[in-house]
Amino acid sequence: MKKLGLVGGLGPMSTLEYYKRIHDLYRGRVKMASICGDNPPMVIDSLDLSVAYDMVERKDWKYLSDWLIASINRLHVAGAEFAAIAANTAHIVFGEIQAGVPIPIIGIVDETCKFAYANNLAKVIVFGTGFTMESGMYQKACAKYDIQAIVPNKEDQDTIHHIIFPNLEAGIVLDEQKKSILGIANNMLAEHKADALVLGCTELPLIIQKGDLNTVLIDTTQVHIDAIVQQILS
Repeated sequence: MKKLGLVGGLGPMSTLEYYKRIHDLYRGRVKMASICGDNPPMVIDSLDLSVAYDMVERKDWKYLSDWLIASINRLHVAGAEFAAIAANTAHIVFGEIQAGVPIPIIGIVDETCKFAYANNLAKVIVFGTGFTMESGMYQKACAKYDIQAIVPNKEDQDTIHHIIFPNLEAGIVLDEQKKSILGIANNMLAEHKADALVLGCTELPLIIQKGDLNTVLIDTTQVHIDAIVQQILS
């Protein structure tokens, strides 16, 4: 077993989802769900989302990477043997973070690209925060696997971003916003003849769920958690 250090709080709803899904998948994998206390070894450092948002909005990447490096170092001191960050947007500075910490990090973007490649998906639409979509990180990472990643235009990026903040980050799903985001997805899937939609924000599965669209949905949270649990059990 390896002990996970999870950087959480970015936002709180996704951290709760990570904890629950990691716990459930771990217990299912070890087939000891009836044994009380059989829980995955992990420690969580819960950060302040408002601080992260301010840094990303100002594009203060050095401060952001240093801040996340400090979090992972705290987790390492607490016994973590590897780390994961329960957010997509923070992966904009993934390379800098990994270079600055003594333990490996399971990255959500690379794991998502590996999943798409393993499932023979050649072209995907990527939804996420405005920061994630405009950063190009999914496009660059997918290109390494010969996968084309396409993001919405600026207007649609703004619409999606303002659905995520503040409502989805607080666990709030509004019907009119669900119709809006599904409309953008359907238009893009038809226009680009894409094979899948990447839910590139850990809160997006709250509003886009299986059966909502006639396409493959890549839940980056679940892909990430699968890789995390595999590493715990390694």
